[in-house]
Parts: sequence; structure tokens; C-alpha cells
Amino acid sequence: MPAHCYTFSFEPKTDWNANYASSKEIHQYFKDFTAKYRLQRFINLNHKVVGASWSVDRGEWDVTVEDLVQGRVFKVSCHCLINATGILNVWRYPPISGLLDKYQGKVVHSAAYPEDLDLTGKVVGLIGNGSSGIQILPAIAPNVSQLKTFIREATWVSPPTGDEYRTYSDADKTRFATDPEFHLQVRKQTEESMNRQFRLFQRLSDHQNQVRDYMLGEMKRKLNNPELEKVLIPEWSVGCRRLTPGPNYLESLSRDNVEVIFGEIISISEKGPIMEDGSEHPVEVLICATGFDTTFKPRFPLIGNDGQELASKWKDEPEAYLGIAVPEYQNYFMLLGPNCPAGNGPLLVAVEAQVDYVVKMLSRFQKENWRSFEVKSGPTRDFNDWKNEYMDLTVWTEDCRSWYKKGSAAGHVVALWPGSTLHYLEAVRDVRWEDWEIKHQPGHNRWEFLGNGHSSAEARTGDMAYYIRQFDNEPVDPCLVSTSQTEEAKNGHDPVNGMFAQHIEARL
Repeated sequence: MPAHCYTFSFEPKTDWNANYASSKEIHQYFKDFTAKYRLQRFINLNHKVVGASWSVDRGEWDVTVEDLVQGRVFKVSCHCLINATGILNVWRYPPISGLLDKYQGKVVHSAAYPEDLDLTGKVVGLIGNGSSGIQILPAIAPNVSQLKTFIREATWVSPPTGDEYRTYSDADKTRFATDPEFHLQVRKQTEESMNRQFRLFQRLSDHQNQVRDYMLGEMKRKLNNPELEKVLIPEWSVGCRRLTPGPNYLESLSRDNVEVIFGEIISISEKGPIMEDGSEHPVEVLICATGFDTTFKPRFPLIGNDGQELASKWKDEPEAYLGIAVPEYQNYFMLLGPNCPAGNGPLLVAVEAQVDYVVKMLSRFQKENWRSFEVKSGPTRDFNDWKNEYMDLTVWTEDCRSWYKKGSAAGHVVALWPGSTLHYLEAVRDVRWEDWEIKHQPGHNRWEFLGNGHSSAEARTGDMAYYIRQFDNEPVDPCLVSTSQTEEAKNGHDPVNGMFAQHIEARL
């Protein structure tokens, strides 16, 4: 993901060190974002949710939480539960016999890579050639005595989206910071490039053919090794597996201290991996770049209003509604659930769209005395049927092993949206209220939210003729802000968010 696409759409960052950011920089961006908007007060770190169940009687979620510092377990309740853990959150070691109980060397997973790991002069094994493996190999190859990379399958290693890896100079950063229009255009061009990629995923498209020819030539040029070409260049289409930009990866495979070992690891001995042909490969450190549990099952038991755990319902295949909700689980949302646009194009803007959708639902929940909301099973089933039919038009259903299909080579595509990211933004922009079962609080009239009969404009001393305009679709709705606040908005201030912050302060 290009660095300028790794920000919220409304919160740019001008001081990235390169067009592809390090994990530390990405982490720092979100820490700075949290500090800027003073979100720490809403966050409890070192607290692990270990269970959640819906109380039919009370119409609330009971959530069990473990305080990992104090070692205590307690319960909290909430009207609505949002599972925002995403997809790639539980790393997975390969299911190879002997890896964790017999091997005498050090085992490391790429998702929990120790910052103080010193590989200087060591013999190192690397399992996997996916997104993580192709970043790790060129980074550590110059420092190790010998690097043995174990590769099970071929994959397309694409050039980075847009252009090759490059660092930003101080002059670049200064211009980003002092010329917001220029920076905006850089961000938009990068995002547009990501969005244009969707053509690649359409089977037999001209774009697919062009990109495949280009990448075939690039892989051959960078490998410059006919033997490696035979085992590393796949037969299936580009994009069947997650696109993997790999600066200097292919070139590093030809280093004198790098050995490519292709095939299946059948077990791990005290010394290292044992291959199908019986060969043993002793290593001092074994790095597993083997990805995550992508079954979409919650990390904790989640029991809905029918008394069933979601993980058991999804034991064969996860099915959800627009990647956001599940039937039989009232007042429950998830972000980046099944068939969200995880690899269709830009990702963060899709998360923003999901949050906007959730906010629309919760706004009415709070305002109109809802007791519960639940997506209906019929629309959910129809969506999944349509999704499966659409996927036959894409390269994702080809015979390649992918976490898009639960780590298998066949089966339904469960991790991607049936369309582009832009298509998804339109699909979730408006809530299809007819797809939801809404129940109101007993003893309350559903029209109580009409209140005292006065409008928002009257309550806020706003423009009481807001509907009189010079032209249609004026950018500011005077019904929601007063005349003075409208002027502040024009001058770059944000009265609505300011009022929201004051409201939060008052409630705290």
C-alpha cells in the first residue's frame, strides 16, 4: 500500500520518509492521530475481550474482558457492539510437525518480529513468499551468513504500484507541507492509480493481459535465472493471489548467500526443515512469514440471540451482509467482515465508509428509541448468492491458493468485495432500511424523537430560511449551523466538530 494511501482521506501526512512506509511510520501516524483528537481517553490497552453474548431479556451485550496487566476478569454491558478487529489480526504458524515442540533454534513470526533480533552472521531460514516474506528477505540478506528461503508455490511479484520504491528528500517533504494543493494532487494521483487496478482482476481483460506480459518480462529480467523462472513464475492470472510488491526481492534471490528451496516442508527436526525428498536444512533462526488466520471468526466466543456461537456458524464458510453485519446477531457490527474490499483497491476509505454506515444506524438507534436492529437473513442470503455468481467473472476464482478463499485453491471467494472499492463506497453509502428488522423500546412511542416541535435551525438560532438558495446543492446546509458558524466554516474552522467535542466534554 503506497504511503499516501495509508492515511485517512481527511488526515494527510506530509513527512513520510518514502513512497512505501515502514511499520514504525504507519504506527506513528495512528498514534499521532490518536493524540491530535485526544482519543486515548476512550482506549483501554492491554485489555482483551474473551467473550460476548447477547441478553435477549435485557436487549444488551454482556462482554467479558481480561485485564492483562492486573490479571483480573470483569464484565461490561453495552447496547451495541462493534467488532473492529479487522482481518489480519491473529498470526498463524504453519501446521508443520516439530516446529514449536522439537526445533531447537529460535522461531519468529513476521507479525511479531522482535525489534532486537540480531541475525548478523547467522544461518537463517525463511518460510513463505507472500507479502511479508518478500519484504523480509532483501532486508536481512546482506547481514546473514546464509539465508535459506523455503517456497511452496509460485507467485507474481509485482513492481510497486505506480513506481518503484524511492525515498522522499527534505525538499519533497517541505513542498508537501507548504503546498497543500500539490500534496493533494499527489495523494489523488496515488489513490486513482490504486482504483484503476480493479480492471486487472477481471478475467481475460485487456488490462490483465497487458499487466501479465509486463510482469512476466520484469520477473524474468530481475531473476535472470531460467531455473528460478520455472518454479517462481505462476501459470494463473496476476491478482489471483494478493498483489505483492517486492522491491529488490527477486534480485536478492541470486545472491551468493541465498538458497531457494522449492517444495513442501514435511516436518521440522531439531536442526531445521525436512523436505519431501528427505533433505534436512539446518538453520539457527526460522522466520515464519506465513500469514494470519483469515477465517473471519471472532477472536472470542460471540453468542447471538439464537444462542449460537458465530465461529460454529462459520465453521464451513463465513457469510455476512456487506461485510458489516450478520443475521441473528442483534445490535452487532463488524468492520472488514467477509466480502469487504480488502484487496480491491484502497482500503482505508472503505473502512471510513463502513464507519459512516454504522454511525447512520447508531444515530437513529439513539434518537428513535430502538431496542434492537438485525439484518434480515433473506437479503444476506441473496447478497451472497449474487456475490458468488459475480466472482466467476474475476481471476480470484482461478486455481491458486489464496487467503481470499480461506487459504485454499478452490471454493468461494470470502475475503473480497464483488466489485471495485469505488463500487463498494456507492453500495454502502445509503442504508437499505428494508433489509433490517427494527424493534423499538417497549413503552415508548416511536415518534417521541419529534420532541417539542421545533427544528434544529430554531434550536440553534440558525438560518430559518435555509431552503431559499441561489442554486441547487449548495455546499453548506444552513439548517444545521448558524450564520456565524457558516462563516467560520468558510474560513477553515469546523463548528460542527467543535460542537461535538464540547458535547463530549459536557457528557464526560
